[in-house]
Amino acid sequence: MQRTPWGLVLALWGAGLGAAAQYGKFSATFDQLPAIYPDAGAALGFVVSIVGLLGIFFGVAAGLMVARIRYRRALLWALWAGAALSAFQAFLPPLPWLLFSRALEGLSHLGLVVAAPTLIAQICAPKDRGLALTLWGTFFGVAFAVLAWAGLPLVAWQGLPALLTAHALYMAVFALYLGTRLSALTLDTPASALSPGQILRDHLTIYRSPAISAPAIGWLFYTFCFVSILTVLPSFIAEDSRAFVMGAMPLTSILISMTLGVALLRVISAVSVILIGFAGSAMTMIWLWAIPGDPMGCLMLAATMGLIQGASFAAVPQLNHTPATQAQANGAVAQMGNVGNTLGTPVMAMTSGAIGYAGLPLLAGCAFVLGGCAHLLLARRRRHR
Repeated sequence: MQRTPWGLVLALWGAGLGAAAQYGKFSATFDQLPAIYPDAGAALGFVVSIVGLLGIFFGVAAGLMVARIRYRRALLWALWAGAALSAFQAFLPPLPWLLFSRALEGLSHLGLVVAAPTLIAQICAPKDRGLALTLWGTFFGVAFAVLAWAGLPLVAWQGLPALLTAHALYMAVFALYLGTRLSALTLDTPASALSPGQILRDHLTIYRSPAISAPAIGWLFYTFCFVSILTVLPSFIAEDSRAFVMGAMPLTSILISMTLGVALLRVISAVSVILIGFAGSAMTMIWLWAIPGDPMGCLMLAATMGLIQGASFAAVPQLNHTPATQAQANGAVAQMGNVGNTLGTPVMAMTSGAIGYAGLPLLAGCAFVLGGCAHLLLARRRRHR
């Protein structure tokens, strides 16, 4: 019977925290940048967004490239590149060079978020896959919490270069550890051709497939809502409870994902858990429409979204049974996640600005319903193939 190497799973999850911090290290410290680059103006926004923009265009290509250069090699390359780029950024280079390094970091990020969950799915015993991939699904929330609790005090004490140096060392430590732990694994599949034509064919293969594309399509609607809600909602919550609610929401999401979400995955399919999450989130938006900014409603929303979060990654190996198709699915998840993150906040902000608070529950509620409907349609296509 296959046994799950939980130490290695935790190490791969730890590498995922480093990948999330590639976003978070500048997102959480964005208010520091105008003092460092006083003449940059609106261009400073690209310091955060350029990583996500590359994910839109190269998410699927990353899945193909990771499969070609092999999962272990891709993971280690991404970790070492991330360490080197953070070390370079610690010198606070001129803005054009910083932006160039962030663009390269986007490729490192893609390598990590495609290779790591693919490796986790392959090394786990089937009975443990749901738990392991639900754990993986927490990597963004946990990383942002760690940055808030430890990263920001470090910046306040020693400045932004100290945080960037710490991130470089973190990535290097995981590269060294995983380089030895993964050396004996034989999970790799024959490399496929890599060309613009193959990348285009890969896009067509993925988005025509109701199995490969399903986790990514659902993830698009989830990410459209998650970051935008956390960005727009605070101004509608009473000031005396705002800080508590906004700090508790990501933690509630993680807690529910790791408890109720894991328990449900042991008895029903990942897609069924995702559908419960979308339905619950849509109903919670009715609650928040009726009682604007209600703290309990906000926490319930975080709980229902937590079901979507973990189960979306667990759905990848349930629907796709080879490392190659799992890498394709994870690449598509990265691509659609970046589309959702990029579009969600500005669309939500414009809607709320135009029609007031009601725009938030209306737009998010529609997105949750559409996400659930998309999964139902793709499930129907899978049954009739």
